Amino acid sequence: MMTLHTKLAHAERIDDELVLAYDQREKCRLRARLASGDEVALFMVRGTVLRDGELLTGAEGRVVRVVAASEPTYVVHCDTPLTMARCAFHLGNRHTQAQIGEGFLRIRVDAVLKEMVEGLGARVEQQDAPFEPEAGAYAGGGYSHAHDGHPLAPVPLRQKIHRPGDPAPA
Repeated sequence: MMTLHTKLAHAERIDDELVLAYDQREKCRLRARLASGDEVALFMVRGTVLRDGELLTGAEGRVVRVVAASEPTYVVHCDTPLTMARCAFHLGNRHTQAQIGEGFLRIRVDAVLKEMVEGLGARVEQQDAPFEPEAGAYAGGGYSHAHDGHPLAPVPLRQKIHRPGDPAPA
């Protein structure tokens, strides 16, 4: 069985695809099937979240593209930016993973959350779509809209973890 354990920034060729729902892309250990039908074992660093389009490889040297599978979601639409902000705030206050798009929020199917955002004035429709929630402002090294390798917000010094070998704080 092929193993995948390393992310690549780019590759000359793509040998296969690994189609996974978001809850599978959060796992650091996973047994799955590639689009070709070949079985694969994933061994990623704990805390790794695989994002749509990322490239993986292993000892065999094959390159596999991660594809976010369509899954049941709710798409939240609001008539005003204020309603959208209120919905985002209340979803975040419940530590709900949410994908933020141009003019919409996407969440996992949850009847209680649907009722809550509808009560705030949103329209909700169920849609099968890839789910790519925000990684969080302090998720250094994770997915960010900045795409520059930095978190979306500065990490306060008191929250930084000092590791052996790190330079001393100034």
